[in-house]
Amino acid sequence: MGKMPLWRLALLLCAATALAAPPAKKTTAVGPVQRWMKALTPRQRVAQLVIIKSVGSLPATRSRAYRAFVKSVQADGVGGIIVNNRVGRAGAINAEPFEMVTFLNRMQKLAKIPLLIGGDFERGASMRVAGTVKYPHSMAFAATGTTEYSRYLGLATAREARALGVHWVYAPDADVNNNPENPIINIRSYGEDPELVAQHVKAYIEGAKSDPANPVLVTLKHFPGHGDTAVDSHAGMPKLDVDRIRLDRVELVPFRAGIAAGVDSVMTAHIALPAVDPTGVPATISKPVITGLLRGELGFQGIVSTDAMDMAGLAAQYSAGEAAVRAIEAGVDVLLIPANPEAAINGVMAAIRSGRLTQARVDASVRKVLAAKLRLGLDKSRYVLAERLPDALDAPGAAEKALEVASKAVTLVRNKAGLLPLAKDAKACVLLLAERKGNANGQAFLDEMAARAPKIPVLLVDPQTPAIAPPEGCETVVLGAYAQIGGYGERNAPLPGAYPELVNDLVKSGKPLILIGLGNPYMIRAFPEVTTYFTTYSPAPTSETAAVRALFGDTPMTGKKVVTVE
Repeated sequence: MGKMPLWRLALLLCAATALAAPPAKKTTAVGPVQRWMKALTPRQRVAQLVIIKSVGSLPATRSRAYRAFVKSVQADGVGGIIVNNRVGRAGAINAEPFEMVTFLNRMQKLAKIPLLIGGDFERGASMRVAGTVKYPHSMAFAATGTTEYSRYLGLATAREARALGVHWVYAPDADVNNNPENPIINIRSYGEDPELVAQHVKAYIEGAKSDPANPVLVTLKHFPGHGDTAVDSHAGMPKLDVDRIRLDRVELVPFRAGIAAGVDSVMTAHIALPAVDPTGVPATISKPVITGLLRGELGFQGIVSTDAMDMAGLAAQYSAGEAAVRAIEAGVDVLLIPANPEAAINGVMAAIRSGRLTQARVDASVRKVLAAKLRLGLDKSRYVLAERLPDALDAPGAAEKALEVASKAVTLVRNKAGLLPLAKDAKACVLLLAERKGNANGQAFLDEMAARAPKIPVLLVDPQTPAIAPPEGCETVVLGAYAQIGGYGERNAPLPGAYPELVNDLVKSGKPLILIGLGNPYMIRAFPEVTTYFTTYSPAPTSETAAVRALFGDTPMTGKKVVTVE
């Protein structure tokens, strides 16, 4: 090779120098999370960790309720809103979709940072929103014998949620319901087998995350497991009194599966767990449970949310401010429905000023919340187009799928007298035992009976109905008993009011009796003499329809026993 020309050597040296030299002006890229952080005052950062409650209705702009929302969202800068039921005389009343969307859009317009909107959509949006597909409870999904329906529900729920302006789905329920006396979980669980629950939890998460067009946050609840309890944490503080070996073998199995499947958040339970924290404080404010067990041993690094902080399991022991501080100390990120949101924010601020909490600790949780809002695309679009609601909430095939699930879940427990299937021309009558006066129980059952066996009389009664008795000429009595969750009254009766006496009196009469459990499958444990019994694992309207079809043999009872009922 010849000698390199001097001009070429000079060019190469210049190029090398340019590559090696630092830039003339140093620039630092500031991401959206950091920009949001800089725009928030210290108090507004704390407020980003607070989720307040709404029933989804649209208060008048001059009303006290609306002004309270304006203060929380615009002045305080709370991080989000969860849509809950309104409570009426006949029970829970769901939000109307268009009214709910209008309200949420107004709140988003007021918010400095986009709001995270949550919903307890365990059985799709129908758990909180009217006019949506009526999916059965989780236990019915497990009773079908396949996880594919749970995967479908995750997908369908994500679609419904985003159409309604909801981004954070507080589902699936990862509790293992192995306590028949459980008054709050029951059919919300997939069953008593930890591995079966884990399979459905995993399938639901996969389904909910399968559509990039409808991203949502998915939540495991209620950590460390609320299934083996006999106290409702809304009314008191339960205790999960099991040793660590049992905890690993049962309660933690679905949570491990959900974390491995990439779940976004975990909701805590207001229950004591002596095996991990001997102090007996609620898991929500226990550092050994949250930081030690959930964060450390299970390796979960996502968002940890409290259960509703206004529940007696927590609120009866601590003020709103103290509960909020203790939860953050324990390792929680999000404060769901503090009993007093402003007091919760003030309590955390006071803890920062005193040095009990550091700003860095709070900021770490704030960054998680803001990053989640970015992942959901809320920086680009925070509003909902109401005109898209009809198509999203009445998607092709969704109602049929819900009925298919309900039908495949119907489970035959006893048919000792050979009364099933019932002939459509039988001299029979049906008594529908509603949980309470004026609620929605029974309408779908009545409609299906009118279509399939119009000559069989059907009576819808409630616990206050005097002298409940089958009509004259009724040779076979069908009792459709609605019991959604746990026991009733001080005796923890399996059915409300005088219903238990009615069942027992009919058994003693010797009259052929068919009992249908429209909801809580454990009710049969109280009636050992009943010879004919099947359950739907849900009181949903689709389960009512499925029960009628199964009663007459129009659809087979192929459901699986996912809990021990006898």
